[in-house]
Amino acid sequence: MSGLTLAYALAFYFAVVVLVVGVAFKIGQFWTTPTPLKIPLMPAPMTRKGVGFRLAREVIYFESLFKSNKWIWIFAVLFHAGLVLVVLRHLRYFTEPVWFWVVLVQPFGIYAGFAMVAGLLGLWARRFVVDRIRYISSLSDHLMLALLTLIGVSGLMMKYVARTDIIALKAFCLGLVRFDLQPLPSDPVLLLHMGLVALLMIVFPFSKLLHVPGVFFSPSRNQVDDAREKRHLAPWAAKLDTQSKI
Repeated sequence: MSGLTLAYALAFYFAVVVLVVGVAFKIGQFWTTPTPLKIPLMPAPMTRKGVGFRLAREVIYFESLFKSNKWIWIFAVLFHAGLVLVVLRHLRYFTEPVWFWVVLVQPFGIYAGFAMVAGLLGLWARRFVVDRIRYISSLSDHLMLALLTLIGVSGLMMKYVARTDIIALKAFCLGLVRFDLQPLPSDPVLLLHMGLVALLMIVFPFSKLLHVPGVFFSPSRNQVDDAREKRHLAPWAAKLDTQSKI
């Protein structure tokens, strides 16, 4: 086994641990953070089922963004839909035999890579063109967009510019899953692509990309509009309320 194979294998194992533990920790924080106020964004649903449908619309097609800015919505949909298809297409490297629906995704996943990069470039350009967005954009915002863009571009390069040994790459990926390490091709573009993916997995739990699980814990989205029918009392406030009555 080469040192290169071992280094990348250890990097991905470390990245997976950081990603899983980090995201689980942040979800735990979101779950236990008190929401002392009733602040659903109006118009808000009056039942839990309505809240579920509202969150589904927000997650599936970004309802609030569609209502506020159609151009940004287009770029956001291009990126997120493209990313989902690209990730699903990559499942072929970790499954044997390849699931039938993953096979069906393959041709769409190729073009989704272009959609993903186009969406990212549009969202990145917004941070330079729109004054108020440029004002609140930090270095980390630009670095994260650069990282995602480089991942997309390097992936497309492996398809259309610098092809790699797909069979050897799949053997390496299956080896990671089965803890049976196989040689990793030493193509520079492939190594860059995989290194950037591992880096993304490591920084994900500490970045603004946590809006992925965070949207489900947003009080303005997940609360029912029942303030007139039911008193909203946070657990810590309920304790004080009980003590005041004694």
